[in-house]
Amino acid sequence: MISITLKLFAAYQDALGRPDVTMTLPEGTTVNQLCDRICTQYPDLKQWQDLTRFGVNLRFVDANTPLNDGDEVVFIPPVSGG
Repeated sequence: MISITLKLFAAYQDALGRPDVTMTLPEGTTVNQLCDRICTQYPDLKQWQDLTRFGVNLRFVDANTPLNDGDEVVFIPPVSGG
């Protein structure tokens, strides 16, 4: 098992009601699997799942990136503004 910190913004933060969460996951879990898990627990987030970008340890990563113990993961949903 590994422990990661998930940082949340915009719709993700609104759905979970907090800016971050520490999670324990099986070794080999990918960023995409983590996103699937969150979107399954919070179905309102499904609409953002395919539009979300991901970061691990301050770097943009592909959805298939495996997570490691101690990683800081960021879900970056689309934003608008002016």
